[in-house]
Amino acid sequence: MFKIGTFYKCFEFLKYKELADGLRDHCVKRQIKGTIILTPEGINSTVSSAKDNALEDLNLYLSDLIGEVVFRYSFSNTSPFKRLKIKTRQELVPTGTNGKAYNHKGKYLTPSEWLKFIKDSKNIIIDVRNDYENKVGTFRDSISPETKNFREFRSFLKKNKKKFEDKNIGIFCTGGIRCEKALHSFEKEGLRDIYQLQGGILNFLAESKDKSSWQGDCFVFDERVTVTKDLAPGDFRQCYACRRPLSEEDLNRSEYKKGISCHNCFFEKSESDRIRYAERQKQFDMK
Repeated sequence: MFKIGTFYKCFEFLKYKELADGLRDHCVKRQIKGTIILTPEGINSTVSSAKDNALEDLNLYLSDLIGEVVFRYSFSNTSPFKRLKIKTRQELVPTGTNGKAYNHKGKYLTPSEWLKFIKDSKNIIIDVRNDYENKVGTFRDSISPETKNFREFRSFLKKNKKKFEDKNIGIFCTGGIRCEKALHSFEKEGLRDIYQLQGGILNFLAESKDKSSWQGDCFVFDERVTVTKDLAPGDFRQCYACRRPLSEEDLNRSEYKKGISCHNCFFEKSESDRIRYAERQKQFDMK
């Protein structure tokens, strides 16, 4: 059984590059795989290990270096990651803005508080994730910005600003990090009454007894592709050309060719792209 830990911490982290080597050694010794992103504005990660206490040891290691870090846990019978990746970037999530996550503190709602908040029809609920994630699953009556990537979120707010003025707005994402970054864009538009789901969808599904307001699966950025309401791996697969989730129905469409294309990206990619993807898939199949 593989234990999966999702965590982030927003803070001014000027020496973020200095953590990489020691962190890699620590993870390798404990058979931890996954992705850890180190930036000047904090750390963001999802990792897993089948080794006893490996993630608990990582939590203690990080807490000694950067202060308390809150892990959210789930489980899988198979490894959700093929390897360990430690990346250094300038932003926790690319936004196209100059806002730093640690400068914008949200008003957090626990899962039980969130349920009360979303039941009030006067409140506006916004899913800050991308359109392909929203289509897999979301909270009932929430608004999707229909973005292809998170950089487009600011434009969505600009276009809809008047609808949101003087409203209480609840925002959510997978684990919470995009909500932290979105606060900058809300602030720039003069929208102040913003409440975010603490720990994101994954924490809600882990902690809430009433999950009836959540519809569908939750997209995750690892080999599981999606998780169910019970945080078990879902039935979706992934297009390895565009990384979007695919249902069983999608896999039966004529545009789908394993590792090469799906109905989402068939007209987005060139023929040279498909030739390249086909060669890559051939190499995978030979392994």
